[in-house]
Amino acid sequence: MVIWIRSLRTGALAATLAAGAMVATSGLACADIACNSYSECWHTKQRYAVEVYPAELGIHFYSDDWRNSNEFNGHYNWMSDRDDDRGYYSRGRWHSFAN
Repeated sequence: MVIWIRSLRTGALAATLAAGAMVATSGLACADIACNSYSECWHTKQRYAVEVYPAELGIHFYSDDWRNSNEFNGHYNWMSDRDDDRGYYSRGRWHSFAN
């Protein structure tokens, strides 16, 4: 009986450590999807304040999971992901933020 309880505690500790490691690394893979009022969407590495985008674009942010469920929806135009994502798409053209 004592061995079984000890094994159960060891298993619970291992599961807790594994879950903690997954939570700690999940932020590294986090990404967002930005979409504008023209249904143009692109991947962003960082979420910028909505105020830095032109108001008429109506920028909305979604999670990567949202992309997975909407990627083949004909309503959205998936734009090229940018290495430097400090900017936005508008009518098919990329506009970089002023430094």
